[in-house]
Amino acid sequence: MSHKLLEGKRGIIFGALNDMSIAWKVAEKAHEAGAKFTLTNAPIAMRMGAINDLAEKTGSTVIPADATSMDDLQNLFTQSQEVLGGKVDFVLHSIGMSPNVRKKKHYTGLNHEWYKQTLDVSGMSFHKVLQVAYEQDAINDWGSVLALSYIAAQRIFPDYNDMADAKSLLESIARSFGYHYGVKKKVRINTISQSPTVTTAGSGVKGFDEFIAYSENMSPLGNASAEACADYCIAMFSDLTKYVTMQNLYHDGGFSNTGVSAEVIEKFAK
Repeated sequence: MSHKLLEGKRGIIFGALNDMSIAWKVAEKAHEAGAKFTLTNAPIAMRMGAINDLAEKTGSTVIPADATSMDDLQNLFTQSQEVLGGKVDFVLHSIGMSPNVRKKKHYTGLNHEWYKQTLDVSGMSFHKVLQVAYEQDAINDWGSVLALSYIAAQRIFPDYNDMADAKSLLESIARSFGYHYGVKKKVRINTISQSPTVTTAGSGVKGFDEFIAYSENMSPLGNASAEACADYCIAMFSDLTKYVTMQNLYHDGGFSNTGVSAEVIEKFAK
């Protein structure tokens, strides 16, 4: 049941590829909560996905943008404000891509040109999004910006590869830009460290099925679903969380604070 927490609010949602995407679920939930928003993704991702179906379902406009391109982002924020009728109140950055992961390059033998792409797409793009919004004064006072992260930014998950470095950068940007944007416009910026989730991007990581099973057995509440993550995002976009900023928020069923679980111990005892 929707509580219309975002009634009258406007936003931009990056990264909805298909109905497996967390961004897709966030768009559905934001629509139910009364928000208006534009949808965006890189042109190549849009050709691979079904974003136009989501746009039709939610009454949204799709504006293609490469999040690593300042020109594209300038156009995105300008067009979004025109389409939506004013400044935005929330932004979701749900973007991640690693050529090294796709090409199965081990962390100790990375292609460093691809490494730069990983950091640019998955981390630095967040700074670019925020910088364009800041320069255009495109976000209303007390607005909310979220980016999706993962606990590999703090702890080693060997096969998460250079994406772990990108997530560390992402979280640092949220803290640093969160200070400056908070001082100037009371805009709050946070990252959400989600449970391993079956998405098109996540499932490309080596050993992902094992990640899922291990995390499920380690988390007191079990893994958080994409839909549950979307609910959390809606709460963070709402006025109920106006004083939460510069945080990395764990949404992982308790995994991040569990040293070991009885279920995992039992598996080793056999």
